Amino acid sequence: MKNKDMEKVLSDYIIKDKEKYYRLAYSYVKNEEDALDIVQESIYKAISSLNTIENPEYIKTWFYRIVINTSLDFLRKQKKILITDDETLEFFSPGADDNYEDIDLQRALDDLPPNYRSIVVLRFFEDLKIEEIAYVLELNINTVKTRLYSALKKLRISLEE
Repeated sequence: MKNKDMEKVLSDYIIKDKEKYYRLAYSYVKNEEDALDIVQESIYKAISSLNTIENPEYIKTWFYRIVINTSLDFLRKQKKILITDDETLEFFSPGADDNYEDIDLQRALDDLPPNYRSIVVLRFFEDLKIEEIAYVLELNINTVKTRLYSALKKLRISLEE
């Protein structure tokens, strides 16, 4: 497939599923602006490295991988920046609409290690198949299944408490 055709396939795919990519980035960074920046940077990275993808059928999982890696890079960079604790920030921040939807689930997800959280988010919030998750995260299928089972067990315990 020509590079121009691949660009068209990629742009159509990104436009069609832009909300999914935003939700995925947001699930990592918990900030609207940062999630938008991550999606934008991911699009730039994808376009820049479009010639590395050999099969257009893998564009979906390939782009998911870029979004996840960009999100993780962002989080690594943020750890280097020392910010005041959340309570102080919340005290000084302007009020926002309260949103209590699934707050227990969100807290339980946040408490999961990132390698478990990624699998749960991709499986249940992005509806990816186990094989696609394995490809996106560059893991063995059995590893994905084991981590998914462990993550669900931890979530169940956490939500029962």
